Amino acid sequence: MERRTFLRGAVVGSSAAAFGGTLMRGAVYAAPAQPGTGPYGALLAPDANGIALPGGFTSRVIARSGRTVAGTSYTWHSAPDGGACFADGTGWIYVSNSEVDPGGGASAVRFDSSGNVTGAYRILSGTRQNCAGGRTPWNSWLSCEEVSLGHVYETDPRGVAAAVRRAAMGRFKHEAAAADPVRKVVYLTEDETNGCFYRFVPATWGDLSAGTLQVLVAGTAASGSFTWANVPDPDGSPTATRSQVSGAKRFNGGEGCHYADDTVWFTTKGDNRVWRLDLAAGTYALAYDDSLVSGSAPLTGVDNITGSSSGDLYVAEDGGNMEICLITPADVVSPFLRVSGQSGSEITGPAFSPDGTRLYFSSQRGTSGSSSGGITYEVRGPFRS
Repeated sequence: MERRTFLRGAVVGSSAAAFGGTLMRGAVYAAPAQPGTGPYGALLAPDANGIALPGGFTSRVIARSGRTVAGTSYTWHSAPDGGACFADGTGWIYVSNSEVDPGGGASAVRFDSSGNVTGAYRILSGTRQNCAGGRTPWNSWLSCEEVSLGHVYETDPRGVAAAVRRAAMGRFKHEAAAADPVRKVVYLTEDETNGCFYRFVPATWGDLSAGTLQVLVAGTAASGSFTWANVPDPDGSPTATRSQVSGAKRFNGGEGCHYADDTVWFTTKGDNRVWRLDLAAGTYALAYDDSLVSGSAPLTGVDNITGSSSGDLYVAEDGGNMEICLITPADVVSPFLRVSGQSGSEITGPAFSPDGTRLYFSSQRGTSGSSSGGITYEVRGPFRS
């Protein structure tokens, strides 16, 4: 998403890694994550691509907006945003949204087992401002429109099956989605200053054509218990979905969303927070809040979020220091990488290859500060597992 004036200053395959730490034990809520030394140590000087990484890690450019992806005839889309990886035989596919309006949609890059690019292609066209989204357990990509009365589109990462609009998942300013195979629901964030947090309960798991849209209901405190209530009119017209249920909890600019091990995390950029829902206990709390950090906050402009098989969370910044920060299961937050010379951009689409050895992400506007200047990267190194 584009940077907003209310600013104050991301699942690997079917991984079900725990992010337990000390954040929540039953009804006892500990302090949100605090700065500390990350598991990979300090960042080194920027490399040839302008990426500062810990020792042992390397980067390469995969694609640039408006240019042909190397080894293919496909021109990479503008404003790359949310993304995910999918296994593809012995290789994998990285899918990326395009946050432009009109146009939007999503594209994909295919890799062989050695990480060589073997193809690139369009998987969704004719939509608007596709920001984030999420992968499903049946290996489709949910691409979300970040516009008023926006839709969710279910797409095929391989580009074979036609994309389908999933109207039953509600019409609002969609951001991210995260599937929960245990409860057989899909969680959804809403990018509004008074937005809500939703879940979609399909009538049949694996088929998103019909079901029930629900909204999280809770008090105004930063921690507590929650319930779910049905949204009477998911179409959101004439009354917005966020205004239909009394007691629906408000969140300031919902962004990324990630599920693992009976827990869902999501970010709110308006107040630089990462939230944690303990789905088994029915409670919520803050995993990170930059206003509660001792000293200088390492993570601001929180946006897309993903997780690794080690239980670490990787949170991308829209603005801030152009970093991807890491939050460990021990509730320590630290920079993992920093993009230099691109202060007019934002980091988007962090996602791990199925084997967890490569991290993909984009600088949405690159060095030019324009949607046509996006750059998509890959980072390799000794990620812990």
